[in-house]
Amino acid sequence: MTRRGWALLLTMGLIWGVPYFFIKVAVDEVTPATVVLARCVVGFLVLLPFAVRGGGPAVLRGHWPAVAAFALLEIVGPWFLIANAERHVHSATAGLLIAAVPVVAVVGGRFLGDRRPVAPVRWLGLAVGLAGVALLTGPLAAEGRTWAVVQLLLAAVGYALAPLIVERRLRHVPSVPLTAACLGLTSLVYLPVVLLEGELHVPSARAVGALAVLSVVCTALAFVLFFTLIAEVGGPRSTLVAYLNPLVAVLLGALVLDEPLTWAVAAATALILGGSALAARRGTVEVAELEETGGLRPRPRRG
Repeated sequence: MTRRGWALLLTMGLIWGVPYFFIKVAVDEVTPATVVLARCVVGFLVLLPFAVRGGGPAVLRGHWPAVAAFALLEIVGPWFLIANAERHVHSATAGLLIAAVPVVAVVGGRFLGDRRPVAPVRWLGLAVGLAGVALLTGPLAAEGRTWAVVQLLLAAVGYALAPLIVERRLRHVPSVPLTAACLGLTSLVYLPVVLLEGELHVPSARAVGALAVLSVVCTALAFVLFFTLIAEVGGPRSTLVAYLNPLVAVLLGALVLDEPLTWAVAAATALILGGSALAARRGTVEVAELEETGGLRPRPRRG
């Protein structure tokens, strides 16, 4: 991986590690649908001038089905599921379960037609990662919070599959117009939901600040960097941001929200991250095949 790829990876790991903290703050005062709508509307408005300058809707012609599919898997579903789950679980728990994305990506790739041989070490990583998920979710299920866990795991599935759509169908689409389109589509989905909820009110400055960071930094800026990361290192490797996300989420939760940092959480963190690292490894045969198909070649900048 290039230096630029590592820099993008580390930056994204930090930026997408903090949303769990700010989502937890926001859902104390507003509904999960409102959190999603606020992120999307503000992010869309911030990116709109740049999207128009980058070609606007014209550059998406012929790509709308893939754009809609990516928006569904990356934003429409996961953002609501995570926000709704965080009403019942700690922000650190959310970050750790989402860290299972590389593990899910191994299985997801098989369902989407990836027939390259999978090294035994990657299957071992899958098993180790799932053991960490079980360790973390077992007590939650015993406490009656199974649905929150299911929602987080479904969000992880969406996050694992979405980059594959970008790499296979949207690699040549400029990132800013693509991001703006996804945020706009999601806004159209959640606007009627929020209006039907009828719970609109002016939140506190703390909640407004959380929504602002989520919208501008963790949404508008993050997606531009994310698409750049995919273009630089490829879809599967882009999921490696999940290694850093949970560490940031756990630290913020413990230091700012006074969430418990137990031995079980520490062990689950080690298993999930260790399993994800093994699951993301590629054997010699896989690397050779990727090089032949261009999968490991440097990607040109998009947008």
